[in-house]
Amino acid sequence: MRPQDFQGQILNAASSLLGISLVIIAGLNVTHAARGTLADEVAWGSAVLLALSCVLSYLAVRAAPRETSMGKWADRIFLLGLLALFASIVVLAVNNP
Repeated sequence: MRPQDFQGQILNAASSLLGISLVIIAGLNVTHAARGTLADEVAWGSAVLLALSCVLSYLAVRAAPRETSMGKWADRIFLLGLLALFASIVVLAVNNP
C-alpha cells in the first residue's frame, strides 16, 4: 500500500473516535459529572485533535496522488487524539469508583 492509501483509513478511524469523544462529553454533561472530573476537558482535547486529524487526512486524500506533509501530520495528530481519548477514559475510571 502507498502512504496515501492510509489516509482514508485514518479519516475513517478518526471520525469514528471523534463520535466516541463527543458521546463521552455528552454523557458527562447529561449526568452532571463533568463538573467533578477532569475527564470532560481531556475528552474535549481529544475531540479537537481528532477533528483536526479528520481535516488533515481529508485534505491529504484530496491531494492524492501527490504526497504531502498533511498526511504525516494527520497520522501524528490522530495518535495524540487517541492517547487523549484513552486518558479521558482513565481519568473517568479513576474518579468514579
